[in-house]
Amino acid sequence: MIHFPAQRRGPLSALSMRLAAAVGLVLAVVTVVYLDRDGYRDVNEDGITLLDCFYYVVVSLSTTGYGDITPVSDSARLINVLFITPARVLFLIILVGTTLEVLTEQYRTGRRLHRWERKVKDHVIICGYGTKGRSAVSALLENGFEKSRIVVVERNGAALRQATTNGLVAIEGSATRSSVLNQAHVRTAKAVIIATDSDDASVLVALTVRQLTAGQVRIIAAAREAENAPLLKQSGAHHVIVSSATAGRLLGLSTSAPPLIDVVEDLLTPGQGMALAMRSAERNEVGRNPRELKSLVIALVRRGKVVTLADQAGAVVETGDMLVHVRDDRPTANTLP
Repeated sequence: MIHFPAQRRGPLSALSMRLAAAVGLVLAVVTVVYLDRDGYRDVNEDGITLLDCFYYVVVSLSTTGYGDITPVSDSARLINVLFITPARVLFLIILVGTTLEVLTEQYRTGRRLHRWERKVKDHVIICGYGTKGRSAVSALLENGFEKSRIVVVERNGAALRQATTNGLVAIEGSATRSSVLNQAHVRTAKAVIIATDSDDASVLVALTVRQLTAGQVRIIAAAREAENAPLLKQSGAHHVIVSSATAGRLLGLSTSAPPLIDVVEDLLTPGQGMALAMRSAERNEVGRNPRELKSLVIALVRRGKVVTLADQAGAVVETGDMLVHVRDDRPTANTLP
């Protein structure tokens, strides 16, 4: 099932408000009729009870009108003309409005689904919306990736609601199933990020994606244990990030060289000061040494491979190179003019 980004007011909220209005209207009319119950006559002529008032109000507002309870006094008839009849019209408006709301919401959802399926292409699929999945989405958004081009696949209800609340399209189900990945249009995706909670599930997802896309879609997977990284690569993952090894190295750096961990945290935390970025080499930068450029370049990406500045090939910028550089990521409001 595909869940679209949450709107300000959902259909359940609208229906609940209409139901509350209808119940409130019934209770108000029951109160008025009960206070003037002596002006009504029952066919049994045994008096009007509170239950009789509820019965009379319900059949009157629903326009059924069996006629077994009728107003006989002038005050009761006046109340019927001035209060109960307008209440009957309002009650019908609430019922009709509720029906139209349901039908309109179904039509709107169908249109959104059709429009999304027609436009979705070159998107990124996030398999798992836990801590790693949310961090991956944040990194994509920080680099200018549009929310409409991110699709979350998750089977946990709470995580699904959080994804749609954050403005993302989410598909309910397991990413190990081909039918779920087909709903996410995996064949036209730009990349698949596997951020599941277990390495076993990550391997199955990678195998399924590779089978469906014939290896044409880039797969990036996270592994908890380093020993599972080769298995993930054999399953079809192009890149594998070992979370436990990375965390362990950061822990070691924090002990042996504490300032380095501050630099790494600054690079990985958005809006703190520094951030890693990548851009295409400009025409006036071709042929120059990357160290001489205005940007602080730390590496080159040439034909899909990383070239360090220590290499002889990295001494000169070539046409088509991508520059990996450190940019100023401080909020604009905190920068001096």
